[in-house]
Amino acid sequence: MSELISLCIGIDVSKAHLDVAFGAEGTVERLLNEPAAAEALATRLRELHPGLIVLEATGGYEFEVASTLQLAGLPVLVVNPRRARDFARGMGRLAKTDAIDARALAHFAQVLAGHPDLHLKPLADEQLQQLQALVLRRRQLVGMLSTERARLLITHRTARKNVESMIQVIKQHLHEVDGELTAHLEEHHSVLTRLLRSVKGIGPTSAATLIAELEELGHLPRRQISSLVGVAPMNQDSGQLRGRRAITGGRAEVRKTLYMATLSAVRFNPTLRIFYEHLLALGKPKKVAQVACMHKLLIILNAIVRDQQPFQPRAAIMSA
Repeated sequence: MSELISLCIGIDVSKAHLDVAFGAEGTVERLLNEPAAAEALATRLRELHPGLIVLEATGGYEFEVASTLQLAGLPVLVVNPRRARDFARGMGRLAKTDAIDARALAHFAQVLAGHPDLHLKPLADEQLQQLQALVLRRRQLVGMLSTERARLLITHRTARKNVESMIQVIKQHLHEVDGELTAHLEEHHSVLTRLLRSVKGIGPTSAATLIAELEELGHLPRRQISSLVGVAPMNQDSGQLRGRRAITGGRAEVRKTLYMATLSAVRFNPTLRIFYEHLLALGKPKKVAQVACMHKLLIILNAIVRDQQPFQPRAAIMSA
């Protein structure tokens, strides 16, 4: 591969600026974080044919430039800031400035570009952004409701009425968001929603979360989708020590959704119930059996979306 093709770009994003590193040890240029600058950068980078462009997720400030670069046909990856910072520390980059961060991201891009399992997640379109916003807002409201209910138990009677009033307000907003979610799914994702909900244990909230936060569902092999979500058991071995395998990493909110869906599925879905009881009969701890069922449920959902066929219990049992 030529030096031109192997060039990797790191972009440190803030509200006002983009610090663009042309290679791990290359020059760093500061641009305004605005559409015109992003368009000009895309034009320039197309001529350089970078191997990979890496940006940190910065609460949405990165979306404009990432979308522009991706629409220009450039390979773009938005990474978790913690991953990027851990990499920088591991490479001995302990100081922190915008220029240093941009070069660290370029170095990270260089390493990731050579990874055989690199997956470039497509950025969400407008409809998916709306769904993601509704799913996030629902999650926030549920958290607020849980907090207020816990607070009610220890609140003095003088303030109890105010807390109860707040709980009712949150419930009303939650009801409104649920209605908006239902309408959005029916208008824009009706086929996919029905496919997912053909599996007992997957309700409207679970379906909305999977569609919003796991766009790769049905488009990746089973091992890759399992690793992406974080339900693939990882080895914990070192030397002669053989530790217990455990799940880690991945998309936490998707994993939480799968866990809650699994709790329902092992009771009401015959396929998952049989699989769960089989594992318990083999002497597996309940937690291990539940995680295995989460993995099984994800594989079933992945196959359903891939094949565009609703859940078929007999076929699922045969593959359990």
